[in-house]
Amino acid sequence: MLKKFKLLPVFVLITFQISAQQTNKNQYAFSLQQAVDFAIKNQVSVKNAELDKKIAKEKSDELLGIGLPQINGSADITKFIDIPTTFVPGEFFGGDPGSFYPVQFGQNYSSTAGLTASQLLFDGSYLVGLKASRMYVDLMHKQVNQTKTDLAATVSKAYYNVLILQEQTQILDANVKRLKKLRDDMKATYDNGFAEKIDYDRTVLAYNNIITEKEKLDRMVTLSVNLLKFQIGANVQDELTLTDKLEDIKSTTMINPADTIDVNNRIEMDVLQTTKRLLQIDLKLKRVAYLPSLAAFGSYSVNASRNDFDIFENKPWYRTSLVGLKLTVPVFDGFQKASRVKQARFAVDKIDNTIQSVSQGLQLEVQTARTSLINALASLDTQGENRKLAADVARITKKKFEEGVGSSLEVMDAETALKVAETNYYTALIEAYIAKVDYAKATGTLIKN
Repeated sequence: MLKKFKLLPVFVLITFQISAQQTNKNQYAFSLQQAVDFAIKNQVSVKNAELDKKIAKEKSDELLGIGLPQINGSADITKFIDIPTTFVPGEFFGGDPGSFYPVQFGQNYSSTAGLTASQLLFDGSYLVGLKASRMYVDLMHKQVNQTKTDLAATVSKAYYNVLILQEQTQILDANVKRLKKLRDDMKATYDNGFAEKIDYDRTVLAYNNIITEKEKLDRMVTLSVNLLKFQIGANVQDELTLTDKLEDIKSTTMINPADTIDVNNRIEMDVLQTTKRLLQIDLKLKRVAYLPSLAAFGSYSVNASRNDFDIFENKPWYRTSLVGLKLTVPVFDGFQKASRVKQARFAVDKIDNTIQSVSQGLQLEVQTARTSLINALASLDTQGENRKLAADVARITKKKFEEGVGSSLEVMDAETALKVAETNYYTALIEAYIAKVDYAKATGTLIKN
């Protein structure tokens, strides 16, 4: 009995945790656009890209601070355990020429307090670097958009896949009911002696196979929904309902692709062009390193020296102040700056080559995506017709069998052909939607940045 009471808090804690997990479930009902918007707000990849942009902004502000006045304050207090010793020529004290006497100058305590200030007046590297930092912030912004585009493509494909699997499940449910009725009818026919056992066994085998296929598809739907939850940044235990209907998407989005495409709409090209401008600024930065820099500076301090620790009593403090200008002129650095300029120029040439190569690659990608989409739509139309024909054949064959002018073998062959036609149709449907997403991404029209 004592053991039961000891275990009671454990059971209460477990029950509380399970209840908390159930109450923490979120329920979502998303269209495709809502799913993409939710993913953009919650996916870690986008969050990190946004943080990178913020880091770039803070780095730009940090660089901006170099050109603002720099002011520092300092204070110190010192106690000499041994006052420094200075050697004074002996002649000062009537000694022999060439001799030195050790003398201690100073007091036991000293203190200093002061302010120093400086202001950069001109530095070509600073001015160009400031412009580069702002350009870098813009580059991070474009990379955020690129991350969003990639995420939108991934979420769209996953969303379409779930819709197609759910529709496939509904069709399979209807097939299960049809085969169950066929099996039951064949059982009655066999029991009455109007059919052979092999005919009944064929229907049982077909029914068992489709039940197994249905169970596999149900698990596949669950896995696909969980994958979509992960990709949009939701928890796996959350409930997610898709509000878009597959038929609506088919009628509104399955269109033939356009003929003329501008690859400059691709975010990749925008990122490369911004990178080129950054490298051009870097080249300018290396060149202005030959220019002199000018800065103003000043300081003000007070100091005191005492034999006793009465630094802060009303006794004299002695002031020191100064102002000045500092001009730094590069003279010779062993040709280091010249090498840096050449490296920066080569980097600009390299990005030009990359832009040309990527532009050609994107044009090829657009052509490939266009061809894939056209082929996928054509295949979908063909498989849709085949599916209708197979359904008609299965219906007519079953009717003939019920009227006694057909065989069970013909019925099972027709059912098998229908199942193959439906599988081919949904495979073509998935390929069509994937091709649609790839084409929208290739043409830069997947999302509006």
